[in-house]
Amino acid sequence: MSNSFSNRVSATLAAAAIANIKTAIATIKTNMPFLVGITTQERQTIPKINEANRVFTADALNAVANNANMLPAYFNAAELKLDYDLYTALDEINLLITQLAELINDTQTLAGSEAYISALSAYRLFGAAAAGGVPGADAVYEALAQRFKNQGPSGETPAPTPDTPVNPA
Repeated sequence: MSNSFSNRVSATLAAAAIANIKTAIATIKTNMPFLVGITTQERQTIPKINEANRVFTADALNAVANNANMLPAYFNAAELKLDYDLYTALDEINLLITQLAELINDTQTLAGSEAYISALSAYRLFGAAAAGGVPGADAVYEALAQRFKNQGPSGETPAPTPDTPVNPA
């Protein structure tokens, strides 16, 4: 018997696949030993590159390369180029990782929603079975009802209703 909503996710993630994914992530980290974390405060306060600043930075890089004799010896032109090249190289990787993370988050959210909707359906069915006198249904229903205890207006266990299920377009 299928559930009464559209089930958009029906998959398993085998232990071997999880192990392979973890290995792939470790490989990515190994290939990027330069990755650093920054604090929330740093994230809020450091100057950031955007499209306009990116063009400016590229122009400055070209100006430095073509006019190095105008700059003091302590100015590190090589580090400017190194940082800009890394920023540019990370652009493509960041987009791919962001797209993957979004798909993982969306799939996890949808799988959790579908599981919760099914759990609510089972809860209501156990309630109906208990009301119909099915042996053992009372105990199951009461165990599940603990989740909703003291959430009703007068402390009774409300009959939960899931959010409207998401239907594919």
